[in-house]
Amino acid sequence: MQISEKYNPQETEQKWYNFWMENKYFHSEPNEKPPYTVVIPPPNVTGILHMGHMLNNTIQDVLVRRARMQGFNACWIPGTDHASIATEAKVVAKLKSEGINKSDITREEFLKHAWEWTDKYGGTILEQLKKLGCSCDWDRTRFTLEDKMSQQVIKSFVDLYNKGLIYRGYRMVNWDPEAKTNISDEEVIFKEQNGKLYFLKYKIEGTEEFLSVATTRPETIFGDTAVCINPNDERYAHLKGKNVIVPIVNRVIPIIEDDYVDIEFGTGALKITPAHDTNDYEIGQKHQLKMIDALDDDGNLNEHGLHYAGKNRFDVRKQIAKELEEKDLLLKAEDYVNKVGTSERTGAVIEPKVSVQWFLKMSEIAKPALDVVMDDEVKFYPEKFKNTYKHWMENIRDWNISRQLWWGQQIPAFYYGEGENDFVVAENIEDALVLAKEKTGNPDLETSNLRQDEDALDTWFSSWLWPMSVFDGLLDPENKDINYYYPTSDLVTGPDIIFFWVARMIMAGLEYRKEVPFKNVYFTGIVRDKQRRKMSKQLGNSPDPLDLISKYGADGVRVGSLLSAPAGNDLLFDEDLMVQGRNFMTKIWSAFRLINMWNHEDKPLNDADKQAIEWFENKLNKTIAEIDQQFEKFRISDALHLIYKLIWDDFCGWYLEAIKPNYGEGISKEVYNRTVIFFEELMKLLHPFMPFQSEEIWQLISERNRDEALVIAQQKKAEAFNEDIIKNFETASEVISGVRNYRQTKGISPKEVVEIYTNASEFANGSVIKKLGNVSEIHFGEKTDKPSFTFLVGATEVSIPLSDNLDLGEEKKKTEEELAYLKGFLISVDKKLSNEKFVANAKPEVVEVERQKQKDAQDKIVILEEKLKSL
Repeated sequence: MQISEKYNPQETEQKWYNFWMENKYFHSEPNEKPPYTVVIPPPNVTGILHMGHMLNNTIQDVLVRRARMQGFNACWIPGTDHASIATEAKVVAKLKSEGINKSDITREEFLKHAWEWTDKYGGTILEQLKKLGCSCDWDRTRFTLEDKMSQQVIKSFVDLYNKGLIYRGYRMVNWDPEAKTNISDEEVIFKEQNGKLYFLKYKIEGTEEFLSVATTRPETIFGDTAVCINPNDERYAHLKGKNVIVPIVNRVIPIIEDDYVDIEFGTGALKITPAHDTNDYEIGQKHQLKMIDALDDDGNLNEHGLHYAGKNRFDVRKQIAKELEEKDLLLKAEDYVNKVGTSERTGAVIEPKVSVQWFLKMSEIAKPALDVVMDDEVKFYPEKFKNTYKHWMENIRDWNISRQLWWGQQIPAFYYGEGENDFVVAENIEDALVLAKEKTGNPDLETSNLRQDEDALDTWFSSWLWPMSVFDGLLDPENKDINYYYPTSDLVTGPDIIFFWVARMIMAGLEYRKEVPFKNVYFTGIVRDKQRRKMSKQLGNSPDPLDLISKYGADGVRVGSLLSAPAGNDLLFDEDLMVQGRNFMTKIWSAFRLINMWNHEDKPLNDADKQAIEWFENKLNKTIAEIDQQFEKFRISDALHLIYKLIWDDFCGWYLEAIKPNYGEGISKEVYNRTVIFFEELMKLLHPFMPFQSEEIWQLISERNRDEALVIAQQKKAEAFNEDIIKNFETASEVISGVRNYRQTKGISPKEVVEIYTNASEFANGSVIKKLGNVSEIHFGEKTDKPSFTFLVGATEVSIPLSDNLDLGEEKKKTEEELAYLKGFLISVDKKLSNEKFVANAKPEVVEVERQKQKDAQDKIVILEEKLKSL
């Protein structure tokens, strides 16, 4: 068989992906096998593949492909999220570029544009995942805004409302002026910003005296309705019950007292703006203060802003400060660094705003969801995230589930009047009409008398149902798919959405199925650059994964990423890792070509062949057991390292060298067949990590006709192994390395035959030592009288008589230098071990390492002193 000299990923990847798809290898239907189910964390429908997606989905694919090869009915559900805020922002921007304002068109017209946008760009990221090799069941692709998914979202809203868990309330929310919607507390990112702290003069009514009040936001003075002091603050005792005048506004407001004010902080006097600060809102409620909203939805000052009306909140800040200074109402301004809340989606500075919103009560459904994680019914990997989860769940707030958007599931509340409670909640307007007639006692009501709530539901309110809704579990709770595939097996996600998504899915699963939605959660780290900066478009430090795939092959990128991706810890991206992945592919291909080039003959196995086969069979079984252990702990990077070493070092570095025939000779058919079987087993182990090249080799390596693709082949299960056989071969490999080191340091050709003397009674793999070390004779239990090169293998001494053409004087000098160094080293180790404080306080394993160093140095000194006597 003619095998190309170089492996070309571009020629094979699309070929095998098409092959897998055509044969429906990724598709799953309920059957007699145990299920292994994974649901993809649905990427934004408008998104494109980035490094975080690549890492997350590679890990999922490794788990799914491995499960499929271990006899499970693997089902990986793909899909996308409608991403209300992000998608609506893109559609609004597109319309604006065409001269169309959202406010000038109807909801139906806007949604038509949004669907056109989604149809055009929505499938991009899923197509990119195919380039990465993701083995999703594409026949089961879901979209959170498709009809059946939306029906389930609406159904759950109505159900939770009827249970008294959803309510409508007037609350302070986080307003995003750019997206023009409120967002949840979890979507607010606090960032440090340089600004000014302004000390304003609030004149005491009827006097020339003033009260100094500090603020970072002078533009909010137009919403001031009180100044607050601590009742125990003696500095202001004489001001109790008096009023102050708001600068510029000239509004008279009261001085109130509340323990909330910290006497030691700032001036000890706070301006209270209930409509523009969360804490001020609480104080305003407590003291029944008037609420004045001085900003519009765009973050501009409204009519309450007087001559600043219509101007942007940040633009007027300096103008207001200047006016205050001109009117002698500004005491001073200092540089100040404070944390400012920003929108995770748009980056806009959040504006606290009071409005009517819909909320889901969380305390009742949070408790069971906390218990299942604390009791390890849902296991977190790494476990450290349990504490993060616990803290949030124990301090949980009601979930604001309404958004002032059109792209999303419209809230199923229908209003029949203008009163605060003049509404009904139903899955559709026909059901709402029946309820409205019952509630009002008016049989003449018609659907035209009802108007649906304008708001849409928070996108997370659809994705929290994802493990159930992808199987239509809320529409048909007893359908075969939900009963077979739920609960899912493993969830792979980032810790940044542990609250947005993971916690809420657990709550929803327990609420609707009385079961957790998944058994394990594997948290990936964040992909960072070598300077530990998070990768982002703004920094320009994030490579395009598709460019990397084009350059290094999908397999090279997958392996390169996973080699340094320990669970829950950040991955420091370095393109050299991709080079390492590609080099691994090259190494495997070279081994494949080597095996393929050998002629096989009818001849018996020699001793070296037998020893190599026996060792590698045991080494393979041991490594499979170790790989299984790593997967059980979700240590996927460590599992890959084991496979990498097994192939690169053990198979290519030792096994193939041990069985390689002499130049011009053929290999035993039996050895060849065993080698092919070993190589096939290695490809099975490797396939989840490197699916494309492993499938290519699997289809080419054997002369027999394949009755199955590698993607569905069964991985070898761990079998019993003999640790002594493995250790014996490791001893032999150390002897061979010592012999090779002798040749290298003395400048002797590898072709020059050597003899070795040893105090060992025998080496179990003597034939391998002779072959790979080019050793003519091994003298067991003997010492040579000749000057020799001596080294230790554990406690075993091995000597090689020095070649006659070596300069003995130079050899003596080198030996003396090495001896002097070792004696100095031993003194330093002895000094450390004689330090009682070190021995008492250091970890036992650290002390043990030092003791081993001491013994090794002592043994080598004895050998070198013996050597000097013979020189």
